[in-house]
Amino acid sequence: MTSSLFLLSIILFFSFHHILSTNPDLIQQTCKTTKHFDLCESSLKSDSSSPKADTIGLALIMVKLGMANATATTAYLSSQMQTAKNDTAVMKECADKYAFAREALERSVQDLSDEFYDYAYMHVMAAADYPVSCRITFKRYGGVAYPHELAVREDGLKQICDVVLGIIDSLAF
Repeated sequence: MTSSLFLLSIILFFSFHHILSTNPDLIQQTCKTTKHFDLCESSLKSDSSSPKADTIGLALIMVKLGMANATATTAYLSSQMQTAKNDTAVMKECADKYAFAREALERSVQDLSDEFYDYAYMHVMAAADYPVSCRITFKRYGGVAYPHELAVREDGLKQICDVVLGIIDSLAF
């Protein structure tokens, strides 16, 4: 009986060790499929839920990061409306576009959970396009400078979406 218990303990130890040691490999393998390896790896390693996540879970972590970016950018634009005198219309329109980006990412969460990768891909692509639409809005309003802070946020959301798209591509095969 004691040897059986000992053998069971050894098997459990190596099983848990294998589970714990393979996830960093999963993060690295997953991030290699993306355009922004460093962003992917640092984001996933900094999230406390990633050690237990499978590839879909890693994609969801990145989607939530994108949602946080879009929400923060909407709040930033709303705060800029308080100080902008003549630029409130363009700020409002851009805030709406970032809100739409967040909604598109929210829809991708359900698509990923249901393993509808083509729909998830479409929603993430839309989320990446909304900030570009914001930039175009600034050009359309003429004379309104595109804030550097907004350009940084736009680039951040685009890179996050690129990472998610790379992960979705790896799931589709």
